[in-house]
Amino acid sequence: MKPFSDRRTTLLAQMHTQGGGVAILSTSPEMTRNADSCFPFRHDSYFYYLSGFTEPEAVMVLVAGKTNQSILFCREKNLEREIWDGFRYGPEAARYHFEFDATFPINQLEQELTNLISDQPILFHTQGHNSQLDTQLQRCIHTLRGRARSGVSTPNKTIDLHAILSEMRLIKDPGEIALMQRAASISALAHQRAMKITRPGMHEYELEAELLHEFRRQGAPSPAYNSIVAAGANACVLHYNANNAKISDGDLVLIDAGCEFGSYASDVTRTFPANGKFSTSQRVLYELVLAAQAAALEHAKIGARYQDGHDAAVRVLTQGMLDTGLLNKDKVGFPEDAIANSAYRQFYMHGTGHWIGLDVHDVGFYRDVSAVVSADTKEKPYRKLQAGMALTIEPGIYVRPAEGVPEQFWHIGIRIEDDILITENGPLNLSRETPKTVAEIEAIMK
Repeated sequence: MKPFSDRRTTLLAQMHTQGGGVAILSTSPEMTRNADSCFPFRHDSYFYYLSGFTEPEAVMVLVAGKTNQSILFCREKNLEREIWDGFRYGPEAARYHFEFDATFPINQLEQELTNLISDQPILFHTQGHNSQLDTQLQRCIHTLRGRARSGVSTPNKTIDLHAILSEMRLIKDPGEIALMQRAASISALAHQRAMKITRPGMHEYELEAELLHEFRRQGAPSPAYNSIVAAGANACVLHYNANNAKISDGDLVLIDAGCEFGSYASDVTRTFPANGKFSTSQRVLYELVLAAQAAALEHAKIGARYQDGHDAAVRVLTQGMLDTGLLNKDKVGFPEDAIANSAYRQFYMHGTGHWIGLDVHDVGFYRDVSAVVSADTKEKPYRKLQAGMALTIEPGIYVRPAEGVPEQFWHIGIRIEDDILITENGPLNLSRETPKTVAEIEAIMK
C-alpha cells in the first residue's frame, strides 16, 4: 500500500500549500443493467490512485490541518450479502489493509462529513462528478450554515481536486510503469495470436474472441476499451466496433485492442493482411504510416513539445499522399500548403496520440496551463514532455472512395499504435513485442 499512502501524503502537502482544508473523493457508482444485474463494476481511477481500494460504495476524505488525516468510508461487513456478491472488507479490515487513519461505514458519511468540513477554509472537490455526493455535501453545508451564530464556518473556497490529481497521475512511478509494461506485453501476445490464426473466411468477432481469450489467459481481467477488429473498408471507420463482418481474401485487418492489468491500460493497434501477404498498394501505404510513426518517435523525448510528434507524422504522411497521388499536387500545391489548408485531413483526420495510464485516454493537460498568453496569442503552448510521462503514438491513413483518388488505394485503412514511456534515455516502447514491420508481420503469419 506504500505507493497509495505516498500519493495521499503528496496530495496533502499540496493542499497545505494552498491553505489547507478537506479533500473529498468517491469511487464510481454501480450501474444497473437490468433487474438485479449490474454492469461489471470498475472503480474510479482517481479514487483508486489514492486508495488502492476497489469495492463500490466508498468515499475517501483527506484532512490537511494541524494533524493530517486520511479517512475511508466503505460498506460494512455483511455475511448474507457476501454469500451473493462476494467478499467485502468492512471498515475495520479496510483501515488495516489500506493504511487509513480511520474508517467508517458508508452510511455514516453525511454525519461525519458535516463535522469534517466544519471550520475548514477550502474544499477540494470536483463538482458534478458524483451527483449523490454533491447532494450530500450541499446538505452538510446547509447544516453548518445553520450553526453560524455559534461561530461555525463553512469552506469559503472550492478547488477542483481532479485538476490536481490529473497532474500527479501524468508522471508514472516505477510500480505504475511495471503494470503498464505487463499490460502492453499481454496485449502483444494477443495481437500475435490474432495474426497467427487469421484466415480469409473468418469473421471479425472470431478474432475478437482470440484477443479476449489471451487477455484472460494471461491474467488481465478485461479489455481497457472496446476492441476494434475491422476488415477491409471497415478499417476506414475510426471507432468501428461492430466486429461482425466476414474477412475476405485481400482485406487488410486493423486490430485496435489492449488489455487492462492491475487497473492500468494498454492501447495497441496493428494492421495486417488477412491472407498473410501485403499487396503492392497495401505495402506502399503501410510503409508510409510506419515512416510517419518513426518520425513521431524521434520527438518522444524530454523537452520536446507534446505536439511535435504529431507535426512530424503529418509532414511525412502529407508528402506520401502527394507522392502516391492521394492528393493532387496541382490542386493542393506543395506539402506545406497541403498542411496549412488541412488537405491531408481527407485521409488522416485524428491526432497522433494521447496520454495513457489508469485510463486508456488518460488525464492531464496537453497544453501548458501555467503559461502566460499574450493578447495576440489564441492558445496556450503545448507542454513539454518529461520523464515518466506515457503516451501513445498512432498515425494512420484511411482511404475512402472519392473522385480523383487512385482506385488501387480505395477501402484501405491502416493504423499503427504503440505505448511509449518518456525516459531519461529516450522513448521506451512498452508494446515493442508486437510485430510491426512488413517482414515481421508476414513471417508470423506464414
